[in-house]
Amino acid sequence: MAAIHAARAGGRVLLVERTADGGRKILISGGGRCNVLPSAIDPRRFVTDSSPHTLRRLLLAWPFAAQREFFERDLGIPLALEEETGKLFPASNRARDVRDGLIDLAKRLGVQFRFGVVARDLVAIDEGWRLELGAGERIDARAVILATGGLSVPNTGSDGIGLAIAERLGHLMNPTYPALTPLLAEPPVHGALAGVSLTVGLTGRHGTLVTSARGGFLFTHRGYSGPSVLDLSHLATRSRLLGEPRPSIRVRWGDLDASAWDGLLRKQSGQQVTTPLRQYLPARLVDWLLDRVGVPRDRDVAQLSRAERKAVVELLAAYELPWTADEGYKKGEVTGGGVDLSAIDPGTLESRRCPGLYLCGEILDAFGPIGGHNFAWAWSTGRAAGLGAAGRSTR
Repeated sequence: MAAIHAARAGGRVLLVERTADGGRKILISGGGRCNVLPSAIDPRRFVTDSSPHTLRRLLLAWPFAAQREFFERDLGIPLALEEETGKLFPASNRARDVRDGLIDLAKRLGVQFRFGVVARDLVAIDEGWRLELGAGERIDARAVILATGGLSVPNTGSDGIGLAIAERLGHLMNPTYPALTPLLAEPPVHGALAGVSLTVGLTGRHGTLVTSARGGFLFTHRGYSGPSVLDLSHLATRSRLLGEPRPSIRVRWGDLDASAWDGLLRKQSGQQVTTPLRQYLPARLVDWLLDRVGVPRDRDVAQLSRAERKAVVELLAAYELPWTADEGYKKGEVTGGGVDLSAIDPGTLESRRCPGLYLCGEILDAFGPIGGHNFAWAWSTGRAAGLGAAGRSTR
């Protein structure tokens, strides 16, 4: 996106990419479908240790309607709304169409590509910057954009080189950590529930910070995944990074709250306790929860003691999720932390410390929830950096 807008603005653009084809995070997004955008962009759902005001300005610099128009008009890729999740996918449901469409447009605009080339370092010179590659090769440029990604899913090419260069050049950095990553439990307390999925509400507490998430939840053989878990996982990874106690994460299974569950169990006399619960939750989960509190599965609802009903309701509405670790950068979809947003000009994304150097995307200290928000951040900041760099190079 940075290359496309730099070329459109009149810049001579060379894109250096370490993988053989580029855009591999696009290819794996949405299970190979690519969640291009959310149905609406909400800056309040983003996480940063930098200025929320700057984050909002950067995210909304390219309005949502204009982003959608770019994909549909300029790339010729119609987007379809998935009503259930509020996500926009290419109508073809092919992530490759998005990746290939971006590359094709860039080439039509005159962008030159160097695939399979590993950048080693970046050095300031009199007329701009020198990019040092392998085998002693050098490329001089009036402006350079670091759009390298962070540390997450390293097999897509995210090796952290951009973060390392930014730090070496003296930019203010916030500690990095994996985000949107599955959680683990050792021992695997819920291993018998692997494969069970449902919609839940999660509430995490880390000191005075309270964070909530709602969405799909999946039991795995080693722990937990799904959008709700990923959206809350930064609480776990940050606490590990800081050496702090593990935050408490509580689950509300399904859509009912404690009062609703209690009312349900009070009025369903003449039925086994499993009957009303299985109307709302997977049977395997219901059986596991009842076994957890020692309530026989064939117990009549009317025979539940007050203490038993209270214990069942607490497990249904505020179950404390046992977790011990996380999947880290290997499975984490984004990198939290990175270059503090105060280090860049929010209008052009030019480094305040290093003229002619522009930073965008995942190396900046911001990330959003599952659902296309992080692509929206990439598209918006990439466009701004491309325009800023082209303005400098044409001057």
